Amino acid sequence: MQQPKLYGFNNLTKSLNFCIYDICYANTKKACHNYITYIDKKYNTSSFTEILVKVCSIIGANILNISRQDYTPQGASVNLLVGESPITTPSVKNITPSVKNITPSVNNIASKKLKNLSNSVVFHLDKSHICVHTYPEIHPKEGICSFRADIDISTCGLISPLKALNYLINHLDSDIITIDYRIRGFTRDINGKKHFIDHKIYSIQNFMSMDILSMYDTTDVNFYKENTYHTKMVSKNFDLKNHLFQTTKKDFTNKEYQRVSTLLWKEIHEIYQSQNFSS
Repeated sequence: MQQPKLYGFNNLTKSLNFCIYDICYANTKKACHNYITYIDKKYNTSSFTEILVKVCSIIGANILNISRQDYTPQGASVNLLVGESPITTPSVKNITPSVKNITPSVNNIASKKLKNLSNSVVFHLDKSHICVHTYPEIHPKEGICSFRADIDISTCGLISPLKALNYLINHLDSDIITIDYRIRGFTRDINGKKHFIDHKIYSIQNFMSMDILSMYDTTDVNFYKENTYHTKMVSKNFDLKNHLFQTTKKDFTNKEYQRVSTLLWKEIHEIYQSQNFSS
């Protein structure tokens, strides 16, 4: 799509909501709670700060401020305000001057540059923001454990959050993925004509690698006139052994293994279809 010459700043807002689910089975209450502990350590505010800093690098955004919070008994939130142009003078406390110059060495940034931050994370960008919230959960009766991470990237100007899709999918354990993308508002060209979109898009899938798409069954629900796009994905290859936590197949009888397989498959596809199946 040819870019029109604009009158002033590009006022379009592009919002990407990226939600992933990881589902597993633990055969005791202790193992279920151990799963929550494991998830809290793997996906705490420090690890998500690393991930979101890398997202900023991929989409070409500059961080103004970071806020993050680990919750009790579990869960975490990270929020970044970001910008399209480098910021020379950070205006918010608790952000080190070196954070404004994002580099690919995310581990170094997360471990050294952000060590003075409190247990609360928000990324402030001058034209945008990025935030993440996590939701670990245990089924009260069935031994099913789940983890959901909800990431929101809202940008304006030339920054495109869609550039980060492949990285996010590859760096999070995802049995189910739901993605929403919407362009809001309008911007004007030099003649005063309104433009409601500034790039070509037919499906969110256009921005994913073929390797990723080959791993998932996908469904699109798109409203082209509204510049609103939705894609949901579920892993094609279900094997219970990949969903067992602190237990193995040898701990089950054949009948019990089949029962748990059916239980987990049902759980995954109920979430994918957003409805409860009859027993």
